[in-house]
Amino acid sequence: MSLNVGIYVFDEVEVLDFAGPYEVFTTATRMQQRSDAGAQPLFTVFTIGRTTAPIKARAGLKIDPDHDIHGHPPLDCLIVPGGVVTAELEKPDVIRWIDQQAALTPVVASVCTGAFLLAKAGKLDGLRATTHWEDIDELKAMFPTLEVVSNVRWVDQGALVTSAGICAGIDMSLHLVERLHSGALAERTARQMDFDWTQNP
Repeated sequence: MSLNVGIYVFDEVEVLDFAGPYEVFTTATRMQQRSDAGAQPLFTVFTIGRTTAPIKARAGLKIDPDHDIHGHPPLDCLIVPGGVVTAELEKPDVIRWIDQQAALTPVVASVCTGAFLLAKAGKLDGLRATTHWEDIDELKAMFPTLEVVSNVRWVDQGALVTSAGICAGIDMSLHLVERLHSGALAERTARQMDFDWTQNP
């Protein structure tokens, strides 16, 4: 059965924060289908916005979300990217949705400052987490119940996974492919992407 991977997108989202994981999961699906042409796609990947209205990522890239937070398919994995998250932190419906999805979704992962959104939803209380190196101190100050760690690519706490900044989300997503399918597929995916995967956090 195909696993649904939803990636939340919003105004001022960092492009590689969402595009990196999107590339990893879709490439992993292509690699898996090369081995088994008749198999169902391993991952079905789509974007989710607060609404389906177009959003504008950092540097001006325009994106049309596939679904909104009220009408998307059930998720097996939710990716919450970062960027400029100040406005998102002040949207109660978005924070409530993240909270609800964390209760329903086997794996919820953040990239970069997406960790602030997970923390705002109360999902990281008492857990180890990381974010972009530039935002480590702010994450500690805003959410003192977290054990914020630096100099790692990602932190895996089971159902909740956080990664460091921007391209670290690719490393983390390859790690999730390893968790959800196999290390062999993760390695093939990294090779296909011509990406030097940092396999240890």
